[in-house]
Amino acid sequence: MAKVMTSTTQAQPTSPYVEVGPGRQLKNRLRAGEVLLCGMVTEFMRPSLVKLYQYAGFDFIFLENEHTFFDPTNLASTVLCARDNGLPVIAKTPQLERAEVAKLLECGVVGIQLPRTETRDEVETLRSYLKFPPQGTRAVAPGFGNSSYAPVPEYKPWMDNQDEETTLIVHIETRVGYENAEQIISTQGVDMVYVGPGDFSIEMGHPGKFDHPDVVGSMEEILKICQKHKVPFGTTALDVKAAGRWITQGAQFFEIIDEMSLIYQGASKIVRDYREQMVKTKA
Repeated sequence: MAKVMTSTTQAQPTSPYVEVGPGRQLKNRLRAGEVLLCGMVTEFMRPSLVKLYQYAGFDFIFLENEHTFFDPTNLASTVLCARDNGLPVIAKTPQLERAEVAKLLECGVVGIQLPRTETRDEVETLRSYLKFPPQGTRAVAPGFGNSSYAPVPEYKPWMDNQDEETTLIVHIETRVGYENAEQIISTQGVDMVYVGPGDFSIEMGHPGKFDHPDVVGSMEEILKICQKHKVPFGTTALDVKAAGRWITQGAQFFEIIDEMSLIYQGASKIVRDYREQMVKTKA
């Protein structure tokens, strides 16, 4: 006989996060020494992309929210889908501004990555936006994507939970950031450090040459500072072999590739393969 649902027997939503939320899952895996792989989203903000990334085996998702435009509704739906499928979401904030950070957090993003991080003051400001009083100045907005729309019966436990969930990622990509790396990385509350090799290579005087000794050497200095302060270091490697070298030195996460590049690479390969087969057939 089917069980009748009553007011005291309600279905409980399932969650891919058994013991902790997505933010703590991400940080716990890094603390355990795992190397995590990230799929990037730059244009096609869709829940279906989340499912494809999940099946591909990515560990978390990064939203390029600085250089591109996302429809707010699609962004919120995609982040919620990621949470439902066990993929924590990190997003750039387009600028260091309270409302921009708040909207990302309330839609369910757990990690905020600050582009062009250059000073300790910037890190402390972002931390203030991420944490509730007394640690910070975040305004309360329970029951949205930040809690996967689950009811929040009491503020204090939920606020404590959120403070543990939110993840602060500094993004070093300028010469000033490189010169201030020690003070940035040693700031209380920094959870992850990402070095963006694109802009960083420009700042080091070698645009687009990710493997130039001046670029690699400076990044290795930042990695050593991260290891000194026990903060996970990540980057975007030139290729798989370069990623292997970074892993050997202690890198723990990679923002690997975006959906636009995957489409282009896949489409180019299949067209090239067909063209080559056509030539062979005519020969």
